[in-house]
Amino acid sequence: MHAQQSGILTPPPSPKPQMNGPTIYGVHPGHPLLYRIPASGDRPMTFSAKGLPAGLMLDPATGILRGVLARPGKYDITLQARNALGTAKRRFRIVAGDKIALTPPMGWSTWYMVHLDITDAMVRQQANAMISSGLVNYGYSFIDIDDGWNIKPSSSDPMIGGAPRDVEGNLRSNLNFPDMEALADYVHGQGLKIGIYISPGPLTCGGFEGSYRHEAQDASLFAKWGYDLLKYDLCSYRKMMKNPNDVEELKPPYQLMGSELAKQNRDFVYNLCEYGNGDVWKWGRDVGGNFWRTTGDVGYLDTPQSTLWKNVAAFGFGQAGIEKWAGPGGWNDPDNLLIGQIKWGGRLMPTPLTHNEQYTYMTLWSLMDAPLVFGGDMTQLDPFTLSLLTNSEVIDVNQDALGKQAAPVSKHGTLEVWSKPMEDGSIAVGLFNRGDRASEVTALWSDLGIRGKRTVRDLWRQEDVGKFDHEFHATVGPHGAEMFLFEKHPHQW
Repeated sequence: MHAQQSGILTPPPSPKPQMNGPTIYGVHPGHPLLYRIPASGDRPMTFSAKGLPAGLMLDPATGILRGVLARPGKYDITLQARNALGTAKRRFRIVAGDKIALTPPMGWSTWYMVHLDITDAMVRQQANAMISSGLVNYGYSFIDIDDGWNIKPSSSDPMIGGAPRDVEGNLRSNLNFPDMEALADYVHGQGLKIGIYISPGPLTCGGFEGSYRHEAQDASLFAKWGYDLLKYDLCSYRKMMKNPNDVEELKPPYQLMGSELAKQNRDFVYNLCEYGNGDVWKWGRDVGGNFWRTTGDVGYLDTPQSTLWKNVAAFGFGQAGIEKWAGPGGWNDPDNLLIGQIKWGGRLMPTPLTHNEQYTYMTLWSLMDAPLVFGGDMTQLDPFTLSLLTNSEVIDVNQDALGKQAAPVSKHGTLEVWSKPMEDGSIAVGLFNRGDRASEVTALWSDLGIRGKRTVRDLWRQEDVGKFDHEFHATVGPHGAEMFLFEKHPHQW
């Protein structure tokens, strides 16, 4: 069995319509719903929905679904996309209830592309690029503003300095962001969602104003502006703690903001960023979190490029053992995807990761149901990076409605096999080689807990490779990964 990666493996997208992304979506009753149907294929394309419940409207030209579901319930609809070459359909369930983020969030963040050097214009440009690049056609939907959007009290720079709050105590954005509500409206106009960032401490990590003692006011303001996600970064709050790993000290600030977000008239995906302290995966859901950082930063301001692979491997494979705390509504997050053009040494540069290492990155994050948050410049997406981010069958594993995070089933030195049960009874399997030379990796049926002959599908190449029994093996390149789907046994109930 071949399997050493070399360049682009994802087949080019068909010009015919294909429906992508999740098959399930959660929203609170009475809160606004916004969803752009992910569909690849030639444009122009028209969209329709069969069984759309009262309160929701679909724009047939853009595929943007908007509205409010007044009552709780499960609403099963059929989405359809049509162009001159054909029609595609997909069953889609909207659950109006007490849980959102039923699949891992997918999107983009400012941090690893520009760090603190962010502006309104740049955010709009990236939102436009999410559309024009086609990422939106595969389920990427969040445009997340990280640190640096508001006032830095200690700064003498008139663009970012000044009074951090107005006379009523409301947060002030800096001059690089003249109108936060207008920015949210712009992003929403494209059917995308927008995230914002702050710290429970007096200051953010970059020294900008934090939410300390203004939690209710800030949550209300973020809702008034129309934001959809909040990243809450521990930062300066650590200086107020006796022990930064003490759960009893860590939970209160996150519980406080979580309770304030829950009072608002719109849904907030709540991202707990406290670097895995105090085993956050055990209590993140209890404080209202929808995903929680389980690690430090995979790449930091002064991280040497040579250490990025070590961090990806340590953080990714280090998720083993915490999978039972992840699932619909709450996900383990080992940090963003540092591929494409990212900021190193003060300027944008290509990721230092080899192609093999990038396949491992995307394979492992997808199997682990990690949020797929891209950290690079969407206006400079090279063909390889785009192919890595837009493999619909790999994304289907990440977005599977069952929401079961993968776990390792065997390890032999630097070789590992991970498996993830899927909603339809199939099993997604990753074969990993953490060593420095190509090696054969074997998945045994006894390790996977299955019996009988199975059709095996190569997910990166999107092709069936044959039927196998008892074991399956493939040659995996150095620092590389291969990803397969072991289809449901025909007699499996």
